Amino acid sequence: MSLEERKQAVIEDFSLYEEWLDKYEYLIELGKSLEPFPEKKKTEDRLIKGCQSRVWLDSELREGHLFFTADSDAVITRGIISLLVGVYSGCTPEEIAGDDFGFVQEIGLKENLSPTRANGLVSMIERIKEMAGQSRQ
Repeated sequence: MSLEERKQAVIEDFSLYEEWLDKYEYLIELGKSLEPFPEKKKTEDRLIKGCQSRVWLDSELREGHLFFTADSDAVITRGIISLLVGVYSGCTPEEIAGDDFGFVQEIGLKENLSPTRANGLVSMIERIKEMAGQSRQ
């Protein structure tokens, strides 16, 4: 599935719910689907700065595509990072670096988070872009 198709699928999934309470429940369910993140990888260098909760993100470049693994100690934050990992894992660094992450705006995620969670979301996006940029070098 292409990056555009993945983003469109998220937009469609979020449009199924009218209330934000239901969308939060959906995010929590997404977080439960994250692959287990090894304890030994929960290191300071993998922590995303700027998040109130602890969020770890790791990436691996395989055959020109970037694959992400992540975890968080907070359920909604875990859902948010799961959403981003689900969309961007398997893309090329160029696709990620060139993307505007506009689907996040389109689903209204940032506006419906607390200010600290919204800042964390921005930090997650920045870290994903940074990892993609580092993989391009």
